[in-house]
Amino acid sequence: MRPRFAVPFLAVVATGLLATGAAAQSTQAPSKPANLHLGSTPWSPFTNDPGKPRYAIDLVEAALKRMNLTAETAVVPEGTLTGALMEGRFDGSPALWRDPEREAKLVYSKPYLENRLVLVARKGYDVSAPALPALAGKRIALVDGYAYGDALQVPKGPTYVSASSVEESLEKVLAGAADYVLMDELVVQYLLMNYPNEVKTRLAIGTEPLLVRTLHFALRRNVIGAESIIARFDAEIPKMMADHSYQLLLKLGWMEADVDGDGRTELVPASDQAGNAPPVRRYEVVTVTGAKPKEPGPKRFYLGGQVYEGWTNVPEKYKVMDSLKTPQGSQIVPVFSFKW
Repeated sequence: MRPRFAVPFLAVVATGLLATGAAAQSTQAPSKPANLHLGSTPWSPFTNDPGKPRYAIDLVEAALKRMNLTAETAVVPEGTLTGALMEGRFDGSPALWRDPEREAKLVYSKPYLENRLVLVARKGYDVSAPALPALAGKRIALVDGYAYGDALQVPKGPTYVSASSVEESLEKVLAGAADYVLMDELVVQYLLMNYPNEVKTRLAIGTEPLLVRTLHFALRRNVIGAESIIARFDAEIPKMMADHSYQLLLKLGWMEADVDGDGRTELVPASDQAGNAPPVRRYEVVTVTGAKPKEPGPKRFYLGGQVYEGWTNVPEKYKVMDSLKTPQGSQIVPVFSFKW
């Protein structure tokens, strides 16, 4: 899978061939990895224009910066990214679903996040539907311009209500203009951490996602060192989880991931000041691939660079609240403005 580059054994090459090769390089030459030009479509809170929620872009660019690489990401309209990647207008994308059409020309990272859409409704509503057909006749708020994919197009399913933003989609549910909103679990975690009382008294949140897609960083195969960059990126993500920068970039409290690479998951807080109790709800980084199936027994916790079997074995020095008055991670400037 490693790109093969020709080694010039001939000392003399005809001038005409050089000219032809130079002309071909204008469209086929590998890009320089020192400054990667990436493309994405809007999908809040994962991808968006600067100044808006763009967790995936921020995470990938931060990982690349730790690798002494820089990247700039252009956000293009939905439906145009694949063509732009195939034509070589971008070196790659910070946030892609795997797609057979793109596999031949792209090198994909391991999944570093998931898109997981869960049902959110007003308090008292049933949010246990296992699939969209079970919601026939219901109204679901969707955000304009987001790449939900074909999975939502089901016969005799729900009707969809347009919203201009994540915030407006929830406002429509609270106002009764929609029965549900399909909300990414990262946004749900943001709500739980920043609006715990409002969530408890006004919302019902599903526990099983209706749509799950793994998210990957990908580069075109003709980018110089593409496979090496992807391999280094894969190795950098667990380091970011271990030093808490991953959680802080994603505005998470607790997350569950295989940080030590042994095939089993650990619960990891956003700070080694983890609080006086284990989490009631946490964000699972990847659920459909990667770690082995969960085994019975106590949860494993990763604190201070070590794994502890069960909360009772976690040293007391970690069972303190973050120095702020609110749970860990809240020191980050809010990225959503929900109205209640």
